[in-house]
Amino acid sequence: MSELKIKGVTIVETFAEAFPMVGTRIIITAPSLEWALISARTMTGFATSVIACGAEAGIERTLTPDETPDGRPGVAVLLFTMDTEKLQRQLRNRVGQCVLTSPGSACFAGLEGEKKLKLGASLRFFGDGWQMSKLIGGRRYWRIPVMDGEFVCEATTGLTKKAVGGGNLLVLGKSHAAVLAACERAVKAISEVPGVITPFPGGIVRSGSKVGSKYKGQIASTNDAYCPTLKAAVNTELPLDVEAVLEIVIDGLTKESIAQAMRCGIHAIAEGGATQGVTHITAGNYGGNLGPHHFHLKEIIA
Repeated sequence: MSELKIKGVTIVETFAEAFPMVGTRIIITAPSLEWALISARTMTGFATSVIACGAEAGIERTLTPDETPDGRPGVAVLLFTMDTEKLQRQLRNRVGQCVLTSPGSACFAGLEGEKKLKLGASLRFFGDGWQMSKLIGGRRYWRIPVMDGEFVCEATTGLTKKAVGGGNLLVLGKSHAAVLAACERAVKAISEVPGVITPFPGGIVRSGSKVGSKYKGQIASTNDAYCPTLKAAVNTELPLDVEAVLEIVIDGLTKESIAQAMRCGIHAIAEGGATQGVTHITAGNYGGNLGPHHFHLKEIIA
């Protein structure tokens, strides 16, 4: 089998296995970009994995005043779960606890679609009867009185059932510093791709997992085949000179956006070449048994 390389970095001929999700986008605005980001970061906190967090969420991008419904600085946020009911619950709780509470904030739909999720329509009851609705341009908004004025929130936002979760890249290298620097480049490049997020801390995962465990009730456990300290004790996937592995997980509104993000990520990782300590780029899969979306690295970079 021929070996693929970019600037001396080996691209392993494998695939990332991803799975269907449901997703939505909302737009948060505030008096300043700083306050819009505070609200968005709070809303997307503890949302790295549906395994334990209930949702996967992140900031898609910042918005200039001419891109937002109310002409103020804003942030686009993506939120993903495994089914519509969970998505509705997570949206209500996160907007209610983190956006409604944030000084000067407002919240708007960020996605069109025939299927809708309640946004202001579920939060309006906080107004205790003083809330008011208004129809503008065929779109309904709720005005909820709060102590610094009013919280304006669009009644609904769109839902997509074509979202994809679990796109991923695994980066192998001779040092932690080399792998981390490469992943930081990749996350920055991926952030320029519309419709995707990297939900883990800083977009990077140190604790990649495998399905199952030796312990009863534990549905996932450390991916020992990629743990450098276990190379001599397990059926390792790591060459002898690899001392660190980090993973980038990508969620997207479409499979096309995932593929584009992975392509940008691969080229950013390999940008410095093998001389900077990155040896391999590969991806995680479960033999095709986890999800129907298979992103083959060879095809991604073709």
